[in-house]
Amino acid sequence: MSTPSLLAPAMFDPAALTLPKCKDILHELQQWLEQRFNAGDDIFELVVTRSQHMDQLLTGLWRQLGLDKDSDLALVAVGGYGRGELHPFSDIDLLILCEDGANAAVNERIGRFITILWDLRLEVGHSVRSVAECISQGERDLTIATNLIEARLISGCYHTFAQLTAATEPDKFWSSQAFFEAKRQEQIARHQQYQDTSYKLEPDIKYSPGGLRDIQTISWVTRRHFGATTLHEMVSHDFLSQDEYVELLDCQNFLWKLRFALHITSHRADNRLLFDRQRAVATALGFAGEGNAPIEQMMKRFYQTVRHVQELNEMLLQLFDEAILGHIAMDVRNLTSEFRLRGTLLDVIEPELFIKKPAAILRLFYHIALHPQVTGIYSSTLRLLRDARRDLPGFLCEEAECRRFFMMLMRHHQGCGLALTLMHRYGILAAYLPQWQKIVGQMQFDMFHAYPVDEHTHRLLKNIYRFHHGEGKRDHPLCFDICNRMRRPELLNIAALFHDIAKGRGGDHSELGALDAEAFCELHQLSAADSRLVVWLVRQHLLMSVTAQRRDIYDVEVISEFANQVGDEIRLDYLYVLTVADICATNDNLWNDWKGSLLRELYFATQKALRQGLENPPDLRLTIRENQRQARQILLQLDTTEAQIKPLWARFTADYFLRHTPEQIAWHSRHILAHGDNHTPLVQISQQPGRGGSELFIYCQDSPNLFGRVAAALDQKNLNIHDAQIMTSKDGYALDTFIVLEPDGQPVSGDRLSELCQRLTDTLDSLRTPRVRIRPPSRRHREFMVATEVNFLHSKRTHKRSLMELIALDTPGLLARIGNVFSQLGINLHAAKITTIGERVEDFFSLTNADHLPLTTEEQAALRHKIIAELSQTQDG
Repeated sequence: MSTPSLLAPAMFDPAALTLPKCKDILHELQQWLEQRFNAGDDIFELVVTRSQHMDQLLTGLWRQLGLDKDSDLALVAVGGYGRGELHPFSDIDLLILCEDGANAAVNERIGRFITILWDLRLEVGHSVRSVAECISQGERDLTIATNLIEARLISGCYHTFAQLTAATEPDKFWSSQAFFEAKRQEQIARHQQYQDTSYKLEPDIKYSPGGLRDIQTISWVTRRHFGATTLHEMVSHDFLSQDEYVELLDCQNFLWKLRFALHITSHRADNRLLFDRQRAVATALGFAGEGNAPIEQMMKRFYQTVRHVQELNEMLLQLFDEAILGHIAMDVRNLTSEFRLRGTLLDVIEPELFIKKPAAILRLFYHIALHPQVTGIYSSTLRLLRDARRDLPGFLCEEAECRRFFMMLMRHHQGCGLALTLMHRYGILAAYLPQWQKIVGQMQFDMFHAYPVDEHTHRLLKNIYRFHHGEGKRDHPLCFDICNRMRRPELLNIAALFHDIAKGRGGDHSELGALDAEAFCELHQLSAADSRLVVWLVRQHLLMSVTAQRRDIYDVEVISEFANQVGDEIRLDYLYVLTVADICATNDNLWNDWKGSLLRELYFATQKALRQGLENPPDLRLTIRENQRQARQILLQLDTTEAQIKPLWARFTADYFLRHTPEQIAWHSRHILAHGDNHTPLVQISQQPGRGGSELFIYCQDSPNLFGRVAAALDQKNLNIHDAQIMTSKDGYALDTFIVLEPDGQPVSGDRLSELCQRLTDTLDSLRTPRVRIRPPSRRHREFMVATEVNFLHSKRTHKRSLMELIALDTPGLLARIGNVFSQLGINLHAAKITTIGERVEDFFSLTNADHLPLTTEEQAALRHKIIAELSQTQDG
């Protein structure tokens, strides 16, 4: 392999190493590295080459400054540089070592040396310590200790470096037992920081579980205990088979390539594979295809790689536990003729068991469900499981005995606990179901889903499992109640397993998944009634969330239509739990009280409709009278008189009483009466967050673009509108209700309420729309192209209003700009349903024209054109 034209250290002319010359050397090296990477050179050679040439340059500068003349001074590489591994922008971690401490003159030269490195724009981490200081600090700090253990002399006094090496021998400094235990605990803590998963859509390729740091942990432990300096030495120590070594090396090489490409495309040292970098990195790695195909291919390979690393890491750490800590003679007792318990780990008795009887693989996981004391699988059994999985002649579901135990797992109350997690982690779900194998690592390139498809489904199933137990009672009490009265909970588990299983195939994943679920039910001999329920749940798994978040659930026709689609209370129960579990598993930040309140209200409204009979729709007049009766009772208890209530309510339309709860009606009425004839707008925000968010009520004389002005003011305060009910009294007063949340999905912070009320009052009083500055999308949003769509939907209520659907890129100030468009075209807004799904909005607006009639075809066309033109300014920007 050719090398850059750099001189060997012995041939450097110190006088020639000027700052410009050094910059030229580094620039030439960087260009060469990128060229050779793009040409497909071996990644190990490239990483080592940068380290070697950095050694040469640092040695030359060290000598130029006369630091080599100090007899006890040593320049030492630590960290990744100490291992001889440097990616294009990796830190240059240095330890400048002396026997007893450096004097002022030496410190001055060291300072000049480090300054030159900074001037060369190298990311340098350095320390100047005596050997005694190194030992003292290393004994207290595991990171420093790790650096010292893998330290490497670059230049200077070998004797001083040898003193450090001698002082850090295992019998004097961090015994191999203490070091192993500390590193294991360090890894556990690091994994917890990443929620114990690498299956994030923007993963950290170094620190998250299964990343490079897990491979380094293995290397550090073997280096400390055995003195091993390469991964291959684990083969000679019987910790890895040759095949496992090749697998681990392949994993490291792919992660190195990924990191190398990330460095050269982002021009910085970063390990986070963020959305705005993924396309460039995928291209640099040679992944090709249309649209997002290169990214999806790269990420699928990444997820497969980290899963293999996690398996090997777990197996090796167990083996190290035995070899280093001596935990071989743990408590061993037989559970069956096939399995025994080693401490809390499940082990096979016969090494050939999985090869001879593949159904034993399913029995293994069933026993994990049966025995709550089991915490995992023993290392040798894990190795046998990995080998058997690779040698299977077909999918496990093809064998009747496997199917029987799989269904026993689905029915067992602990089946979707640890047993399911381990089946997912060790690739057994993929070995059982051919459809599952297709979604392993299947990326969803958007800001809505935080996990690939298989991990999302695993988390959904775990949520359902939690709903059955104490966590569910605390966090989701309605789900807890429903789950614990279900007669056939396994049907919910099966529907969850298949709800997204057809993603990535093209077409409607709900329909395709329903076909897969139907075939599964037939193969596993479920009854016709059970199969119909499972298939319906898979086909309709989005129905409840779409209805709750994008439709007016206070419209009795919407409830009636939804109830007709659901059909009965059994389906409603299953669908509600599946919907909540699905939303919670999609994104850690997606679930909030607002979504919870919407789904609960839809659930209870539908339950009521089903119980009174779909053939008996509610009498709207009775609903209005009941709402008025309850609101009147509340007001009378608050010393409001009938003489005050009657003339006020005479100004309100029937629709007002239909679309507000008695509590809302009473709240509005009390404040309007207290406000009196004051011409200043009335602005109230509920102190007790209602419906999962802060409820904002505005009462004032109606005026043009009121919605746009409110939206602009809220946008300036960084608040999000999630729902809007726009109403006007018979005498022309606005009675507008907004549900607003903070960016984190929480109700408005209490210390902001007073200021927000005053700001909105001033905005409405001035009749001027706050300036809406067109701001560019965020870094993450810029990676997504969402074509603006304006659709007008058919509804039974179209004889009164037009229902408009807007799909667009989520951008700052969007609602205020839409409100301005409505105002410019003389369009009246009556209600808005605001839904943000990752990078896109899917909002619904109920509209009439200036004559309070539905929009004509011409008016719809004009509005569509105007909105697309307005929002194109953001996309183009």
